[in-house]
Amino acid sequence: TVREREELRELRELPVDPQAEQEIINSIEEVYYSNDSFDVMQHELEKLPPELNLQELEEYRDKRKRQQAAVSKKVADLILEKQPSYVKELERVTSLQTNLQLAAVICTNARRQLSVSKEGFTEASLGLLANQRRRQLLTGLLKSLRTIKTLQRTDVRLSEMLEEEDFPGAIQLCLECQKAASTFKHYSCISELNSKLQDTLEQIEEQLDVALSKTCKHFDVSHYTKVQLAYTLLGKTQTAMDQLHMHFTQAIHNTVFQVVLGYVELCAGNADTKFQKMQYKDLCTHITPDSYVPCLSDLCKALWEVMLSYHRTMLWHEEHDKEKNAPTPITGMPQTDDSLVDRSYVKKKLEHGLSRIWQEVQLKVKAYLLGTDMSNFKYDDFIVVLDVISRLIDVGEEFCGSKSELLQESIKRQSVNYFKNYHRTRLEELRMFLENETWELCPVKTNFNIAQLHEFRFMGQCRSPSVSPSRQVLPGPGPEDRSLFEQFSREGNPFERQIDNKEEETENVLASNGYESDELEKSVYQDYDSDSDVPDELKQDYVDEQTGDVPLKSASRETLRSRKKSDYSLNKGSAAPILTNTTLNVIRLVGKYMQMMNILKPISFDVIHCVSQLFDYYLYAVYTFFGRNDTYESSGLGLISSRLRTTLNRIQESLIEMVGAAQPNAAFTDRKEKVPSPHLSQLVDLTASGTLFGLAQRVVATESLVFLAEQFDFLQSHLDSMMPGTKKPFLQQFYSQTVSTASELRKPIYWIVAAKAIDYEQMLLMMAGVKWDIREIMSQHNIYVDVLLKEFEEFNQRLSDVSKHVRIPLPVSNVLWEHCIRLANRTLVEGYANVKKCSNEGRALMQLDFQQFLMKLERLTDIRPIPDKEFVETYVKAYYLTENDMEQFIKNHREYSMKQLANLVNVCLGSHINKKARQKLLAAIDDIDRPKR
Repeated sequence: TVREREELRELRELPVDPQAEQEIINSIEEVYYSNDSFDVMQHELEKLPPELNLQELEEYRDKRKRQQAAVSKKVADLILEKQPSYVKELERVTSLQTNLQLAAVICTNARRQLSVSKEGFTEASLGLLANQRRRQLLTGLLKSLRTIKTLQRTDVRLSEMLEEEDFPGAIQLCLECQKAASTFKHYSCISELNSKLQDTLEQIEEQLDVALSKTCKHFDVSHYTKVQLAYTLLGKTQTAMDQLHMHFTQAIHNTVFQVVLGYVELCAGNADTKFQKMQYKDLCTHITPDSYVPCLSDLCKALWEVMLSYHRTMLWHEEHDKEKNAPTPITGMPQTDDSLVDRSYVKKKLEHGLSRIWQEVQLKVKAYLLGTDMSNFKYDDFIVVLDVISRLIDVGEEFCGSKSELLQESIKRQSVNYFKNYHRTRLEELRMFLENETWELCPVKTNFNIAQLHEFRFMGQCRSPSVSPSRQVLPGPGPEDRSLFEQFSREGNPFERQIDNKEEETENVLASNGYESDELEKSVYQDYDSDSDVPDELKQDYVDEQTGDVPLKSASRETLRSRKKSDYSLNKGSAAPILTNTTLNVIRLVGKYMQMMNILKPISFDVIHCVSQLFDYYLYAVYTFFGRNDTYESSGLGLISSRLRTTLNRIQESLIEMVGAAQPNAAFTDRKEKVPSPHLSQLVDLTASGTLFGLAQRVVATESLVFLAEQFDFLQSHLDSMMPGTKKPFLQQFYSQTVSTASELRKPIYWIVAAKAIDYEQMLLMMAGVKWDIREIMSQHNIYVDVLLKEFEEFNQRLSDVSKHVRIPLPVSNVLWEHCIRLANRTLVEGYANVKKCSNEGRALMQLDFQQFLMKLERLTDIRPIPDKEFVETYVKAYYLTENDMEQFIKNHREYSMKQLANLVNVCLGSHINKKARQKLLAAIDDIDRPKR
């Protein structure tokens, strides 16, 4: 066409320069190369300006034409450049077309041959082959279905096995099912069964854990063996051991909580559930004093069961570890490295768990012990608490070799607290008894021994003081050779035995007067009015311990006295010991204190210190009631030794609360430990001459103190064995300075009787009326000697009368006679010293009087030699001394008073020496530094 021709022409007119041509192509906008869907005409039309100009449009069109021509030329050049490749590719297409035609011919021939073969076979033969194949497939499927049915029924069997607690069988079955299920996992129903079996296995593990926890309280060998075998099959032996220790800790907590909760709710008596939500420590504070001991006993019994289970668990593992190279007794398989590792882990875990479990037990019991203030408990209850804790400490030592510091510390704290309070009350009671004591005999049997008292029965049970009470009276042969875990491994419980089973045996220490002595303790702790006759009430309160009956008829005082008739000089065999109800009370207290010491060694020094205070207070009371007298010093008889004086001063300073004494600096605790000085009962009369100034009461008081000292001597070795090494000097000092001084009180106490029993003043007056400056030797003694001897005879008779009611031991009668004779002899010397004038014949009369006195006196008493005999004889003979000898006599004989020595100088030498010599001798008398005796 014209247009095409025109375009060709324009194309030819384009410059041939490649660079110019390329510039034209580069000037084409990028948008024209975008894609086939680009509408070029639309694009050009949109670019037209609002006002059209023909010239501009033609120029624009020419520009576009040139660009199009350049592009067309470029394309044509490229086509010409690729022409050889095009020709070559065209040849390949032609070859391919030929091959395809050949393939079509082959296919046609094949189809024709297949149609021939189809016609050559019958439909029936092919059907038989297809059915046989289907039958084989169905047979395999049936077998699979039967296996699946068996697997599905396994669930029921697993439940049965779990109910029978056959955990190893259940686990084995479950593992086999899982293995089988993995073979048929291509079935959708089996995949569900597999997950169910996994759930069942987890459920078995949970039940196995519960079964494991049951072994913590009641260990059963067959049960535990099953559980261990099950964990071995699971390959979780170490996990099982970790779980077991957790269960034991939980079992301890649950056990103690349930025991204490049961008692708290029982005592509270209401259905309030607030206790169940409490912490164990807080719950312990709600235990009442009445339920404290039974609850503690049950608590220890329950904890024992847990510890015994742990002990038996360890034994089980030890037995199964004996043959390391043999096949394992559980599975019958040879040992592997893993099983050896498991065994090593289990052994270490069990050994480490011992101390952990005992620590838990200690913490629980400590919380219980410190949850209640035991300071006001009854003594017997507190002793049971000590005994139970002592046994628990023994259990701990056997369980893991622990010294149980927590238990020791907590029971020591409670014991010190309790004992201080208890001792304070006992001292106050002792003061009350001493103030109500009428110092009459407590009628005990002649063979009375403190070992017969309940309080001292523990001494007979001890083989040695080091043996703990829990090991003392256990049944069976040689219990000390067997551990507690061996004795009670199958049955029984070390915390079932109670100490002091009073139903087994009753003490019988009183004389056969229808009284049973066990109830003495009950009567001893009763309160009496201050004006009541304590011993009578005590005797009336004796009750038969087994029957609880009060005696129908009490023995009269006369009957008791008639049984005690004896010669006061007592050379006739043994007789019943002299003691009072208060003495018996002190002895019982000592026994109780020693029981506490025996069970709890850490406070033994505190207890022994308190035991010494009981004796101190009794000694001080006897001294203040019967022995205190202001005329000791002037008597010159040396009645109180320096040791006894030191002891009495020490007791007064440390133990006696002086009424009205200002104590501004004394601490409250110091005052609290002191006791007011006791006062003698108003019922005791020490002034009546008819009773020899209360001699019977004095004898009972003094000799009961001596008896008490003898019992302390008997107990010394036992106390010494309980005393800590560093405190032994205290005990030795107590015995050497206090106990041994008890008999020394006889001197001052009986001196008061001796000083009043004979009228020495009357004798002095009679001696003053005698004429001593006679000039002839007399053959008849003076009347005052007969009067004095008559006084002694009356004294002898009154001693005999007193001995009908109270036995007067030989040492006592000797002291009394010695005092009376010494006082009589000193009165004689004093009477001779009062003489104003005396001749040699008068001196002879003095000697005659004294010899007559001695002769008659020796018939009344067995004391030899006569006390102070030389005191009189030496003084009378001094009248015959010369001036020089007198001076030496004054220096050597300081036992005479200044007045007596001055009389010797004035009366004896007065007429023979000058005034200067007399003054010299009197000055020598004044210069003598007389020691107080």
